[in-house]
This record gives sequence, C-alpha cells and structure tokens, in this order.
Amino acid sequence: MQLVFATNNLNKLKEVQALIPANIKLLSLKDIGCFEDIPETQNTIEGNAIQKAEYIKEHYGYDCFADDTGLMVEALNDAPGVYSARYAGIQRDAQDNMNKLLDELANAENRDAHFTTVVALHLNNHLETFHGICNGSITKTKHGKKGFGYDPIFQPKDYDMTFAEMDLSLKNEIGHRGKAISKLVHFLKSHNSKI
Repeated sequence: MQLVFATNNLNKLKEVQALIPANIKLLSLKDIGCFEDIPETQNTIEGNAIQKAEYIKEHYGYDCFADDTGLMVEALNDAPGVYSARYAGIQRDAQDNMNKLLDELANAENRDAHFTTVVALHLNNHLETFHGICNGSITKTKHGKKGFGYDPIFQPKDYDMTFAEMDLSLKNEIGHRGKAISKLVHFLKSHNSKI
C-alpha cells in the first residue's frame, strides 16, 4: 500500500514516518511532483485537513492523508488556533510566532493551552478524519532545540519539559499528532490485513 502525506514540512514527515508501518510506502508531495502551495482557506483545523487531502486526490489522483494542527491558548480565547502557522504573518516563521505568543501572554497567569491535530484520510474515494489532542501550558521562555513550531514553549501536562526537549519517540507517544496518526494506522490495519 502507498499513501501520499500531503505536507511540505519535513519535520512533520519525519515524525509521521516514525509512526507508519514499514509496509506502507509513504510518498511526499515532492515524490508526486506537487510543488504548489495547497490551499488552506477553511476556518477550522478539520476543514483545512480535508481541503488538503481532497486537493491531492482531485489534482493528482493518489490516496492520501493530510493533517492540520492548531495551538489553542485559553487566555487568548483559543488563539492562535487555525492561524497557528501564520500567527505572526504570512512568512510562517516559528520564532516570530513564538515571540508574538510570549509577548501576548507576558502578564497572563493562566497559561493553559492544548494542541489539536486533525488527520484527513482520502482512501478508495472515502474520507475519514482522526483527531488528537495534547493538553499542557505555555512556558515563559523557550526551552530545547528539538521539534519544530511551538515545541520550545509548549510543556505537556504532567511533564517537566517542553516538546523541544523530548526525544521524538516520547513526543509521538503523548503528542497530538502522534495520537491522531495512531488512530489512522489502527484504521488502516483494520481495513487491510496485509498491514
């Protein structure tokens, strides 16, 4: 079985490859010759994930899955949410995004937050979605060099380190994307005895 993972984010690709069974061949957008920006114009995380998966199926014909992730900060009415990747502007710069978030929370006592990931699978002309959530809080300063995005300022609940200080295996086990991808893998295995 082969599936396209509709992302240009090499960090995401690395995370997901670690979770996908070896007998599923994972293709990147580069592998299928897709170099354009896939539209993400929906106002929900689930909507964006579905839009990306449908775009690949419609324009390239491959069975595929796509994800979208948002960071919801309680004190900011669940912002940045669907705009997480471009919170500080269209340049989509992780440092800019983190700096803006830390500035906005400078005087906030409530630093509770959670990540939500939705994975949309387009398989055999059927659409399925899988959700993953990780609760935690926003630290006051950046910690760690691993991971990507908001990882240096997100500390999962019941842990004394940020995602950026964790090994990939632990992040995948407790993290939002790992939980959603695990549900995807379970679904694929239940529908294909060869996986």
